[in-house]
Amino acid sequence: MVMSEKTESDGSCHSFLTDRQLKVLQMRHQGLSQQDVADLLGTTRANISILEKRAHQNIARAERTVQQWMMIRAPIFLFAMRGTDIFEIPRMIFAAADEKGIRLPVTSMDILIRLGRKAPRLFHKRALERDARIYVNENGDVMVEETEESEV
Repeated sequence: MVMSEKTESDGSCHSFLTDRQLKVLQMRHQGLSQQDVADLLGTTRANISILEKRAHQNIARAERTVQQWMMIRAPIFLFAMRGTDIFEIPRMIFAAADEKGIRLPVTSMDILIRLGRKAPRLFHKRALERDARIYVNENGDVMVEETEESEV
C-alpha cells in the first residue's frame, strides 16, 4: 500500500490514501457522480470507480487497525462463552472493572445497548450465539471480537 506523505507545512498529515483517492472522495462527497469526477479529472468512470473502491478498502483497513489498537489498550478484557445469558455480561464486566479498581461511568443497560450496536448478530434472544472476547475501556466503550470455537 502506498502511503502519501505530506509535509507539516501544508497542514496535512500522513494518510493511507493517495492524493488521487482523497480528491475523488472529496468530489464524490460533494455530490458529484463518478462520471462527473472522471470528466473533471480527465480519466474514465471505471478508473474513478476503482480509485473509490480502493480508498474505501484502505479506510476500512485503517478502522480495523484502530479497533485492534483500542482492544490492546483496553484495561478490561473477558471471554464470554456461547450460551452466556446477555444479562450476565454486564455483571462480568463490572466484576472485571472492580478487580482493576476501575469505576465505569455506565450502567448495565448502557453496556447492553453498546454490545447490541457493536455486535448485533452475536445474540439470539438472551444468549450469545458464539464465543466472544469483550474489551471495555475506562469510558465504558465496548469492543467485541467474535471467536470461532477452535480459537479458544
